[in-house]
Amino acid sequence: MDKVSLNTQAPEFTSQDVNGNSVSLSDFANEKNVLLVFNRGFI
Repeated sequence: MDKVSLNTQAPEFTSQDVNGNSVSLSDFANEKNVLLVFNRGFI
């Protein structure tokens, strides 16, 4: 995977929300700021 540089447009991606629904970055285009947090849990 390529590195992402500061002050550049984020690449399109799809991930799952906490409820298991697919969510794409483009779903929020021109609507909101997007903050993506990767949480490392311990099991």
